[in-house]
Amino acid sequence: MNLAWWQGPRQPLDHVARHKALARQRELTKPAGALGQLETLAVQLAALLGCERPSLDKLWISLFAADHGVVAEGVSAYPQAVTGQMLSNFLNGGAAISVLARQLGAELEVIDLGLAVPQAPHPGVRHQPLGPGTANLMRTAAMTPAQLAAALQVGREAVLRAQQSGAALFIGGEMGIGNTTAATALACWALREPSHELVGPGTGLDDAGVAHKAAVIDVALQLHTPLIDGPLDALQRLGGFEIAALAGAYIACAQQGVIALVDGFICSVAALFAVCLNPDCRDWLLFAHRGAEPGHDHVLRALQAEPLLKLGMRLGEGSGAALAVPLLRLACSLHNDMATFAEAAVAERRS
Repeated sequence: MNLAWWQGPRQPLDHVARHKALARQRELTKPAGALGQLETLAVQLAALLGCERPSLDKLWISLFAADHGVVAEGVSAYPQAVTGQMLSNFLNGGAAISVLARQLGAELEVIDLGLAVPQAPHPGVRHQPLGPGTANLMRTAAMTPAQLAAALQVGREAVLRAQQSGAALFIGGEMGIGNTTAATALACWALREPSHELVGPGTGLDDAGVAHKAAVIDVALQLHTPLIDGPLDALQRLGGFEIAALAGAYIACAQQGVIALVDGFICSVAALFAVCLNPDCRDWLLFAHRGAEPGHDHVLRALQAEPLLKLGMRLGEGSGAALAVPLLRLACSLHNDMATFAEAAVAERRS
């Protein structure tokens, strides 16, 4: 039986590098555990990157953009035209992720997976449309099996470009009006939890809007759940092009040995489905922040993930993940550049 590419093995962790990094942490001029989670991060990065003294100089950000047919049900405070309009903002440097990418010295690419409002080709956008956005998941399957396979592959190809550039760290971002509805529907299916526990305001819905969004998700789940046989079916029926691309990217990161730094709610739902499709990819996922969407906590618990930051963010674009990059880099710098007790001629703790 031929396995699909997303079922392939991940790169192994380097346990020798991990043990060396642990030994180095014990020798640094500080009480054991004094740097808390930063120590754990440094050791984890050493195992992932295969070196006692890890570094994260090269960063790649792929932003996947797509529209959602479920917007026709009134689940968003913004019109679908915003998805395409934001592509220009990303490339012109005016979006949050654009500012963060500049500050971090990151490569930022923008990938168009399918817009409801057609736009002229932009030389800075990688146009790989799979349709004019997904179909309305409240009425029918969001995408065809062929579209799903293509979306997963787009995510994989983005990681291959990141790897070829020499990036050790990959951030996936998303843009798509209506995508919190799709992500919440997916999370409800995967976690077997009711919509009212997970649904949130997305781009700024009021209480009535949130209640309506939950009702739309309930109808979609009633329609599709009897027909879903596993996570692949769920992604096809309830997902979005950009969510599937993110899931494919996270699996590819593990297979290619590139660390994935996962952003907020939508990206975490994609990570949850990546782990459902290929459980071994979990070791290569780091989680950047705990977002403001109610469903994010539920998804993080299912992934046994402890995010690095909690700043009340719900912007998307990969922005929360980008904000966590300096923390990762500082964890490496502390691990690599602090003096040992012997180097500093400082007496160690008496046993």
